[in-house]
Order: sequence, then C-alpha cells, then structure tokens
Amino acid sequence: MRIDRYFKRTRTIDLKSTTFKGALEELLATCVGRFKDLDKEKLLSGLMERERTMTTYLGNGVALPHLRVKMSRRFIFAVGRSKEGIAYDGVKDEEKAHLVFLLIAGESATGYLQVLASVARLVKDQASVDHLVESPDTGILFERLTSSLGGLPSKPTQFRQNKLNRLIFSEAEKIAKGSHCASIAIFGDTLNSGAGIKDWFPRIKTILVTRNIGEGDFDHEVFSSVIQVRSFSKSRMAQLRSAVLIGMTRGIIQGNDRICCIGGIPGSDQFDTVMVVDVRREFKTLLGDESNFLPPDVKPEVLERVIAVATELAVEGREGRPVGSMFVVGDTAKVEKMTKPLVLNPFYGYKEEDRNILNPFMDETIKEFSSIDGAFIIRGDGLLVSSGSLIHTPDYAHSLPGGLGARHAAAAAISLATDCISIVVSSSSGQVTVFRRGVLLALIEKDFARSS
Repeated sequence: MRIDRYFKRTRTIDLKSTTFKGALEELLATCVGRFKDLDKEKLLSGLMERERTMTTYLGNGVALPHLRVKMSRRFIFAVGRSKEGIAYDGVKDEEKAHLVFLLIAGESATGYLQVLASVARLVKDQASVDHLVESPDTGILFERLTSSLGGLPSKPTQFRQNKLNRLIFSEAEKIAKGSHCASIAIFGDTLNSGAGIKDWFPRIKTILVTRNIGEGDFDHEVFSSVIQVRSFSKSRMAQLRSAVLIGMTRGIIQGNDRICCIGGIPGSDQFDTVMVVDVRREFKTLLGDESNFLPPDVKPEVLERVIAVATELAVEGREGRPVGSMFVVGDTAKVEKMTKPLVLNPFYGYKEEDRNILNPFMDETIKEFSSIDGAFIIRGDGLLVSSGSLIHTPDYAHSLPGGLGARHAAAAAISLATDCISIVVSSSSGQVTVFRRGVLLALIEKDFARSS
C-alpha cells in the first residue's frame, strides 16, 4: 500500500508546543479546517483517552497517536517536528518525542494496521529518525518522509557505476539469460543511493531486497517488487533465505524459479558477487511436492511480521541475550485443540485491533511475554490468540539435527499435525528456525548472535 499520498506539505509542521496535548492541538488544527466533518474537541478527547489506555510512543523519539472516526476519507496524516523535544508521560529516562505522526482513520478504512506498521518500520532505525528531525525545513522533511514511504524525491542522487560494477551488471544479465532466471534480485543494502537503477536491467524482472525500504533514494517504481528483510547475519545467504521465503508467500517468487542474485558489502556502493539460486533445489526439503508454502489462512504480511519479531528476539533479546520463544501461525482452530495454557492468557479480553501482531505497539508486549514458557498462538490474520501455550500433539516420526531440544520438537510436531507454520528462536544460540510440514529451514545461523 502506497501511504505517501496521505501526507501533505500543509500538514507537515514545526511544533511550537512542548507538551503532548499541545502538539496534538497544533496538528489537529491543520486537519479540521480542511475537512469539515471533523470535530477538533472530540478528536482531541479521543486521542488523549487512547493515550491513557495504551501509550502510542514507539521509541527513538517518535510518537504515533491514532484514532478511528466516522469520516469520508480513509486516512489523514499530520506530522509535527520538534527539535527541542516534547515531554511525554511515562517515557523512561525523561526521553522526549521529536516527531509526532498523527493518524486519523475512517471507521471503514481497510489496511489500518498495515499503515501503522509502515510508519513504525520507517522510524525503527535511530539514524532514519535523526535524518528526518534534522531536515533544514518542513519542505525537505516532507520530501524525505514521502521518499522513505514510497514516493520519489525531487532531486534523486545518481548511483555512480564504476568499472567493476559495470562488469558485474553486464555479466549478471548474461548469466540470468543463459540460466533462464525468472528475475534478478539486487541486494540494495550494498548501495548508499540507488537512483538510476532503471538503466541496469530494462528487459528483466528486477526485485529489490533491502533491510530498510527508506534507505537510499531508490526509485521503487522501476522494480517489479520490493522485499524488505532485516538481516543481522554476516552471511549473505541469511538475508537471501528470508527474502526468498517472503517472496514465495507473496507470489513474487515461484517454487520452480531460478533467481540471479547480485550483492556486495553493505554500504560499499560496490557489487562483488553474482549467484544463481535454484529455488526448488535450495528449498527442496521445505517445499516437498507442494506448490504453496503459505497456509491458506495466513496473510503474507503476518508471516513477515512474525519473522521480524523473532529475529529481533534472537539478536536483541533481553539484557543482550537471545530469548527462546515459539510462534505458531495459522490453522488456529485445530492448533488450539492440541494446546493447553500454562498461565492465564494475557491477551484475553482485549479488542482484536489492539492485540494484532501487525499493530506496532504490540512489539514490546510480545517481547515481554516471550520469557513465559510455551508458545504464542497467532491466527492467520495476525490476531494474538494466546501466549504461554503448551503444545501436545500425537507422536510423529520426524528427525531433527543434533542440538535441537523440546521447543523445536514441538514446533516440528505441530507443523505436521496441522496446516500451520511454526517459528522457533533458540535461547542458547539465537538461531531462528521455520518449520513447515515438519521440515525445518534455518533463517539465521547458529551462534551468529554471540559472534556479532
């Protein structure tokens, strides 16, 4: 979903207030005069009430207050910047908010959680936030925002092709054609800026794989598809595995495709590797004879979000150590028949919208509850059904590599007994493993967390 169209220059302002309530009043003033069906006092009251119920502070100096109302438009965004910072109740260490994204959504608007998640991804990285806050004026702040969210900057920087890069691109195109590749995957984290890419492979389907869609001034419209994959491993295969997995769930990549991959050291602006991946061979055990990797009731964006959370638990964890955890996604009705609670369900009784894994404000909650023994049970649309669930399935004949324990055995068994996907984070090594139909795929290698 392209959400940059909902941002406007006139609703991108420098804030004068030093309080959160005052900031909301300033931002609402940019909306109410333009849209007559909005009531400023009711909106302010609703936003403050939500804030008392659950904080909308994302971290890194960014707040994302949001509210659903009855209105004709789908979404309205207003953005406020404060270089001095705004006092925010409940934030530890007296941290201040420097960016406030106000989102007003129509009651019937679809994709509400996906829009929240898109903004949250943009501000996940402190460097990206600093880049926005330090914009010389609100006009440039607006351009940087819309560029990061999918729009095009007015003056994109051109990537300079040196002799080696030209050779890599030329040979990659020959290799792709000669090996009958369905597409070329470019690992964009190699680049500091990516405009001008349309001149590279004009006749071949091109996929951009990147850690952060907002990194660099990529002209996204020249790519057939963009896959965002956060990778912490030094091994390039780790990001490739995740990218292919996500590509298959979205239908971007097919099980019988060959893909020509071009990559290099991140941030070097120098490509140095060309590799052809035969998806069927690389993922043979995982795919088996099935053409559809994703369970029928699981949305691709839900699986992507679970993988992202699992990766963060593996790398960041708690107190510098990976947190062992397990996620079971899809076929929930059948899965629940094979689970029982170890603790009272912490998600019981909350609105579905507030306990969906696509909601960016659930990140910290999930990470805190990950220390509870048992699994997270997640519906295919992202609803967090329960945590601390014990898996008990019939005995299945499946073998696991040495060193994998009871959590991995339970994940393998439930993926055989039901039409689900299970994901495990190892507490000892930080390895992230996906199970489908009893077969495992390691997305992140053992012991990388301790060596990085």
